[in-house]
Amino acid sequence: MTDWKDAIRSLQLTAVKWDEPMKSHTTMKVGGNADCFISIHSVQELQSALKVATEHHVPWQAIGRGSNLLVSDEGIEGIVFQLGKGMDHLDVTGEGLLTVGGGFSLVVLSTKMSRQGWSGLEFASGIPGSVGGAVYMNAGAHGSDMQAIVERVHVLFEDGTLEWVSNEEMAFSYRTSVLQNERPGIVVEAVLRVKAGEREQIVEQMQKNKEYRKETQPWSKPCAGSIFRNPLPLYAGKLVEEKGLKGYTIGGAQISDLHGNFIVNTGRANAKDVLALIAHVKQTMKESYDVSMETEVEWMGRPHSETKGKKL
Repeated sequence: MTDWKDAIRSLQLTAVKWDEPMKSHTTMKVGGNADCFISIHSVQELQSALKVATEHHVPWQAIGRGSNLLVSDEGIEGIVFQLGKGMDHLDVTGEGLLTVGGGFSLVVLSTKMSRQGWSGLEFASGIPGSVGGAVYMNAGAHGSDMQAIVERVHVLFEDGTLEWVSNEEMAFSYRTSVLQNERPGIVVEAVLRVKAGEREQIVEQMQKNKEYRKETQPWSKPCAGSIFRNPLPLYAGKLVEEKGLKGYTIGGAQISDLHGNFIVNTGRANAKDVLALIAHVKQTMKESYDVSMETEVEWMGRPHSETKGKKL
């Protein structure tokens, strides 16, 4: 029987890397190596590589720009797909419908649309992910999220089928969608709806959102965005701050002095350090407020002794 690695090689894809350091592909800058890392340039490439993975029972993962990931120090078994050039197309109609590739930068998209006088993406002005990743997790900020603008999503499912999934069928809720557990799949492209507005007002709101994020969130340091989901109606960052945990450090990982719901890499952190901080916050919140904290950041890779799968 053909080895799965030989099968991948036989596809003659343009961007395959073996034993690839994942710290080079995540904003937290931690994690071990992926057995195989493939930058995908077309739907056909993705279909053929995914077919190899499923036929050989090889684990696979898809990532966007690595802004919401915590990768295991033990690395990632199997194949990691990242949508690259060719998967970042954009088509805008006069009626305000955007057909955008899953690999397109959400920040670039929101900036581009604001300059053209299209409203609806102001909330995304500082979210450093891809459109595909944002749809997958229903990313949001400033009172809005992807659910508010998604018309339909083109998804490649594990069995190789491509299907258009409606907003309703995506089952969006707070930072989740149907793709996370019920129907795992990869967002190839999405159709988003925006509306015409006053360009100056849109750009001004975008700038305000950017300045707010710059002042309140530590994106100048390696981090993975919000670590915990807000236990609504409470807010994770505020609870952490109330317990005096800002600046709390384990190894090279530190709870940000700027925002209690961010963990930053001070330069020498590993995933184990971050996991330990997450566990400490969870224990503190449970003991102090009887609040069970759930992570927003996604765990990916071989399990540590501290983990039992993807959910932290």
